[in-house]
Formats: sequence, C-alpha cells, structure tokens
Amino acid sequence: MDPYAYHVLVCVGGFCSPDQKGRELYRMLPSLLQREGLLFGPDRVKRGETPCLGVCSGGPIVVVYPDGVWYGGVTPALLERIVVEHLRGGRVVDEAVFHRI
Repeated sequence: MDPYAYHVLVCVGGFCSPDQKGRELYRMLPSLLQREGLLFGPDRVKRGETPCLGVCSGGPIVVVYPDGVWYGGVTPALLERIVVEHLRGGRVVDEAVFHRI
C-alpha cells in the first residue's frame, strides 16, 4: 500500500458534537480533498471518523497526523482552511489549534 501524507480523524461522537456537526464535516471532507487533489498520489490524505477522541468540549474536533495537531470548534469554513492550508499547503492553521502532541 502506498503511504499517505496525512491522516485526518473527525470526531462524530454525540458528546462533543450533539448537533451532528462532526458528521457533517466528515461528509464534506472527501469533496474538499478531491478538489485539492489530495485523494490520490503521493500527497493523498487518509480520512477516518471516530466516535470519541476523549475531549468532549470544544467540538467538533479534527485531528491531523503525523503532525499531532488537534483543531477544536471546527466549522465547515475552518475545515476548508485546514484542507487548503494544512493538508495541501503544509501550514498549520495556528489560531484554531487547541492541542499538539
């Protein structure tokens, strides 16, 4: 299997995102990645959903590995910035980071 440049996890759990906003973000992600040319090739991004990341406040939460960057309060507009600036451009969206591993 070819490697991925990044792995993105979106928390879709009911505690950090009781209004289903996490699921909405996860549904948006493939089209944003496709638009930016990140579904295939050497820069491709693996995406996954998780029911819990253990941080139930400040959601929806999106995590980007291998960078270990945790974004909180992610909106559709912020998700687009994460895809364009971080995943495609390699620049962390610093003002939206609430934790780094």
